[in-house]
Amino acid sequence: MRSHLRDLLTRAIEKTAQGGELNSTELPPVLLEPPKQREFGDLATNIAMLWAKKAKKPPRAIAESILKNIEDPDGILARKEIAGPGFLNFAFAPKFYYQRLRELAAGKEAAFDLGHGAKVQVEFASVNPTGPLHVGHGRVAVIGDVLARLHEATGFEVEREYYVNDAGKQMENLGLSLYARYRELFGEKIDFPEGGYPGDYVRELAAEVKQRDGDKFLNESKEVAVDFFRQFGGESLLGTIRGQLGEFGIQFDFYFSERALRERSEVARSMDLLRERGLLYSEDGAQWFKSTEFGDDKDRTVIKSDGELTYFASDIAYHRNKFERGFAKLINVWGADHHGYVPRLKAALRGLGYAPDVLQVVLVQMVQLTRGGEPVRMGKRTGEFVSLEEVLEEVGRDAARFFFLMRKSDSHLDFDLDLAKRQSSENPVFYVQYAHARVASIFEQARRNGMFDGVPGGDQSVQLERLELSEELELIRQMIQFNDVLEESVRELEPHRIVFYLLELAGEFHRYYNRCRVISEDEGLSRARLLLVENVQKIIRRGLEILGVGAPLKMAARSDP
Repeated sequence: MRSHLRDLLTRAIEKTAQGGELNSTELPPVLLEPPKQREFGDLATNIAMLWAKKAKKPPRAIAESILKNIEDPDGILARKEIAGPGFLNFAFAPKFYYQRLRELAAGKEAAFDLGHGAKVQVEFASVNPTGPLHVGHGRVAVIGDVLARLHEATGFEVEREYYVNDAGKQMENLGLSLYARYRELFGEKIDFPEGGYPGDYVRELAAEVKQRDGDKFLNESKEVAVDFFRQFGGESLLGTIRGQLGEFGIQFDFYFSERALRERSEVARSMDLLRERGLLYSEDGAQWFKSTEFGDDKDRTVIKSDGELTYFASDIAYHRNKFERGFAKLINVWGADHHGYVPRLKAALRGLGYAPDVLQVVLVQMVQLTRGGEPVRMGKRTGEFVSLEEVLEEVGRDAARFFFLMRKSDSHLDFDLDLAKRQSSENPVFYVQYAHARVASIFEQARRNGMFDGVPGGDQSVQLERLELSEELELIRQMIQFNDVLEESVRELEPHRIVFYLLELAGEFHRYYNRCRVISEDEGLSRARLLLVENVQKIIRRGLEILGVGAPLKMAARSDP
């Protein structure tokens, strides 16, 4: 919808500038947004106010010049007017809506190519393989997955990557924890290692080794045994994580090993490159990166005084590797606790000579599970946190994915487990899915009555002009905004916009369904309304597919929307 009006406006603005009516030929961007109040029209722009300073004219005078130069030979605008200090408000004619609905029915709107094949990498859900995933990891995972789906749906070539933190202190602590539990299984009394992992899953893995290998590792040196348990535990838990993500509908193209990165000397080479550029220095036996030269608040350690690499050093090398793979856009989806990490990483990228804006970081806030209004903090199995697996078992994949997306990623999320299971209109995912199923039941009724065998999407004989009700035009208006919402979601990296859009469209459809009979004795009107609701269903299905949520054809409703 915006693209059509943007084309008209752009031509009018260019004509205004070329005609010498203004003192500036430097054109501002054409920004179009729906007015906050519906009665002001479909779209509005503040371009006259943006242009006023350079043009050295009052905004209203600029707005009048633009309106005068708008050519609308197809008659798609029903109203165009100036409001307030210089806003331009526009309302589309019914003719425009009918044209767009016909294009939608013919499948033209589905070919939305925003990316033109540009390569995008989305790295997300990358947690240390030291334990099962909890609900916070689940929210990060679904936001990353839907960002990948959004880019795929808009013409980008997407790769999903999981960065496996399988090196460093935390993995060493996992090895020590497993070794300690293994020895306990043979009756030894030991002091559990400081910083170790006390969860039951560690005991279960140790018992698995005992059953398979007996007391073999009691006879090995501690160094050999811990190295084995570190590797065994990491691989086993990564397998668990992969399985949990698979149950959640998430697959990755690549699992990238930090340990392998170090073994290939990529970290050492990245440090050498920074050293050659004069960006590393020694102090107190450690090596420091001069990140303050690139806007960070302090310099950062990359090699500790004992010679051990920091995680930051590995991350510098990992992102250098990403840039060398030639992606046009890099998207990292991280927990909100990484907020302070972003400027230092971008500083390192600038130090290596890369454009830091290629990297975009989405920060995801925590999830608070509730039941009956009360917080749920402890899991049944872990005793420490509620695992993603437990949530999926209780509410199912569709509800879990939908609920994780119901707030902007950098906002805290309250996840009501009882609401997510409710089969009623109070449950947002049920509300949207039921709209899809309702359209299926309408077509089933039509076929059962022998009235129609569906409505061909491109059937030119359908009299769309019969859709005269304001509710019908509003449904079309909302449907043809779908690509605008896709574009906004990709540009702003905000998948929650799709959820909000689907809830609004489903709500409009349910209200229409309750007020109007789709199938009646008037065959011409019925055919037009069937085509209308068929495309409502199509848009809802496309939106749910992007969210990774099912679009059922039948649902049992306890409370009718």
